[in-house]
Amino acid sequence: QVQLVESGGGLVQPGGSLRLSCVVSGSTFDLNAMGWFRRRNSGNSRELVALITSNGHTNYADSVKGRFAISRDSAKNTGYLQMNSLKPEDTAVYYCYALFQKEHWGQGTEVTVSS
Repeated sequence: QVQLVESGGGLVQPGGSLRLSCVVSGSTFDLNAMGWFRRRNSGNSRELVALITSNGHTNYADSVKGRFAISRDSAKNTGYLQMNSLKPEDTAVYYCYALFQKEHWGQGTEVTVSS
């Protein structure tokens, strides 16, 4: 059974940084893509933040370009989201996403940007 476990969320002041991690386990299939989505207000749908494909191609939401960076460490089965210059509007629950033969989601980690 595939499991995605996120960590690294928390409270940070505007302008600060956080790094989210996502450890993926349990799949016998090749990973096609890995990414991060977020839900900024309760009840809103999840929006794409960043995605990285198996060949290293990355895609970012316009709102985070130049501030966030997605990466993978295949040897550790771990994905990362480095978030810099955080803004209050980045406050959200961040979800790790992995695409094998099917989509898989983590439980989410909360990020709060506030002074």
